Amino acid sequence: MYPTDPIYTANMNGQQRAWFYAEYERARKDEMVGFLLALFLGCFGAHHFYLRRNTAGVIYLLFFWTGITAILGLIECFFMPFRVRQYNAAQAMYIASQILASSTTASHSATVSCPACSHVNELGAIFCRHCGSAIGGNNHLATQPVV
Repeated sequence: MYPTDPIYTANMNGQQRAWFYAEYERARKDEMVGFLLALFLGCFGAHHFYLRRNTAGVIYLLFFWTGITAILGLIECFFMPFRVRQYNAAQAMYIASQILASSTTASHSATVSCPACSHVNELGAIFCRHCGSAIGGNNHLATQPVV
């Protein structure tokens, strides 16, 4: 499930958007899993570990024998969908900021133009992204004869 708010990918091109959705899918958490963890394993703090709130999870582990954490886990299962949505929104903002930051540093890096079509490519590219011809004079692939 992709975030429905396009604000995260507003300033991205297609490749960056695909990268964002791949990373977001890997980092996102499911609301139903959070709810079930809080409902059945809430006394041990499993729902806190699921959302990477390790301090709260450790506190639940230390006091699970009192029974208070079981009551709190039962109450918190109703708040888990909201907390998971908050977690996913924070992950989406972080991923988007990292992708946009890496694209600005990449755009300021050195470039080389293709001798065949004059298309600008990244430094270190072996082939032109536009026409496919070999780039660079020291490229051993460009000097080999065609068999």
